[in-house]
Parts: sequence; C-alpha cells; structure tokens
Amino acid sequence: MTAGLQGRNLTVVAGGRAILDAIDIDVAPGELTAVVGPNGAGKSTLLKTLAGDLIPRSGEVMLNGRPLAAWSQEERALQRAVLPQAPELAFAFRARDVVELGRYPHRKRATPGQDRDAIGGAMHATETSFLAGRDCKTLSGGEMHRTHYARVLAQIWSPLSEDRARVLLLDEPTASLDLFHQHAILAKARDIARQGAAVLAVLHDLNLAAAYADRMVVLADGRVEAAGVPRDVLTEGRVARVWRVDCSIAADEDGIVQVQVRPRRERALA
Repeated sequence: MTAGLQGRNLTVVAGGRAILDAIDIDVAPGELTAVVGPNGAGKSTLLKTLAGDLIPRSGEVMLNGRPLAAWSQEERALQRAVLPQAPELAFAFRARDVVELGRYPHRKRATPGQDRDAIGGAMHATETSFLAGRDCKTLSGGEMHRTHYARVLAQIWSPLSEDRARVLLLDEPTASLDLFHQHAILAKARDIARQGAAVLAVLHDLNLAAAYADRMVVLADGRVEAAGVPRDVLTEGRVARVWRVDCSIAADEDGIVQVQVRPRRERALA
C-alpha cells in the first residue's frame, strides 16, 4: 500500500475549458509540498480535487493506497483534513468550539483525554489558546484563520497506523496573517510533515514556499510546469515566463532560494 495522497491524470473542465489538464501529483508522507502558480493556474481546483470536493472528468485520486471514492466521508475525515481559503461558520461559536469540531470524526474512537490533548495542543501550536472563550464574531480575520488552522490540526493530531499517513491540505494558509504568523503556520505544517504526515499547501509567496517546502509544484494554465526541490524549480527564466516578472534569484547563507522581483518601470505618458 502506498501511503499519502496521489493524483493521476486529473482533468477538470468548466465552461468548456480545462481548469486542470492531465495533472499527476504525489503528496508524500514526511514532506511539505507547495503548489505555486499565478492566478487562474488551477491551484485551488487541484486542492479541491485532491480533497474529493470536486470530481474530475478523468483521472483518479488515491488516499493511502485506495481510490478516494472508496473511502466513506467519515473514513476520509479520520485521515485527511482540509483548510479552505475562506472558512465559514453558519452559527455563533467560541473559538474553542470551532477547534473542537475537528475532533468530531474521532467521537467513536478517541477518549476524552485524547480529545483534550489534541484540542489543547492544536491551540497552543497556533497561538490561539488565549482566544478559547472568545465569540468568533469578535475575532480579527487573522485570528479566525488561525482558529480554523487549529481545527484542522486537531482533526489529524494523532498519528495513524503504519500503513496510513495523515494528510493535511492547506489552501493559502498564510492569507490575512502577519509576518510572524505566516512563518509560524508554515513551520508547524513542516513539523507535522516531519512527524510522518503528507502536507500540501497552496501558496502565492514564492519565498515562503521556498523556505518551508521540501518539494514544489508549479502550475500554469492548468498544467504542471515544473516539479522538484525549490532550488531546481525556481529559476529566473521560469519565474519570468510563468509570473511575467523580471527577477533575480539567489540562495541565502542557509541555501534557501530567494526570489527578488525587480520593480516595473512604466514609460511616462507623452
């Protein structure tokens, strides 16, 4: 059995256009995979397809060695958690109530102590413990985003059996966060990967992706433009072609690739 998440020949069509065109992707246990690309490249569509929220016209998603469609919704929820771009709440909740929702799939299996450990650990990891009793309507956008991040961490807090990996899918997890929390969120995602989970994050910031990802997948026009380690994927020619910017790329003293985009200088109007 192959642990983790795999997509094979994934094609998604909308409005007569291929949003994803024969995509192959592997999200391996022990690694943080960053999916990057310009607006409209198909990044969020790919994540939703891997999560099972979109059904591809062709191709297949495999979760821990079995077709995703073969797992019930409850079985999926025990193995993979998804943080969407803009999580919504239908009712008024305290922040801790939101995080506790992540433990719902475990209600028949976990002990109260295990649930408390997962909820407390996830809130500590996301620095949301002090928000526990707050009404979510009073939270800032960044605080609410971190609370939902704690929810998905609580959902996959405990390791699975040896032949099954936890899968964490994050769609723009650093959106609306300040610099400190952008790095904290991705550092925790990398830590979860180091514990054996398969983690995929859709990111816009190439430097954040290069700093934390083990592997990077570049999407452009619904296709995989490149895949591999950041230093091989992020070249000046590729960034210029895919993102249409003029840039320079260098590695810092730790060997982490840094992309510096040169400002655009428009000609003055005559």
